[in-house]
Amino acid sequence: MATKHRTKGDNAWMGAIVEIGCIACLVQGTPGTIPEIHHLRAGHGRGQRSDHQKSIALCPAHHRGTHHPDIASIHMAKRAFIEQFGTEEELYERTKQELGWE
Repeated sequence: MATKHRTKGDNAWMGAIVEIGCIACLVQGTPGTIPEIHHLRAGHGRGQRSDHQKSIALCPAHHRGTHHPDIASIHMAKRAFIEQFGTEEELYERTKQELGWE
């Protein structure tokens, strides 16, 4: 399968979400943490991810669970993460609102 190349729109989106930092940290009142890109998985098969413009920014703790189990992460404690911060889609919509990209 060919690798999908990033477009200018992809780069603009990912640059903008990195600028606001981890959306989960922003929701909990500690904005500005350095994030990683998390591609939304809702509606995709196992091991597949969404397009680059369908992504959110999460710090390593909220993304990969680097502080598991103390901090809920999307990959290590998805149910607890959703209870605390909302679904991936809700955080994606919040990200668009924060950026004024509605």
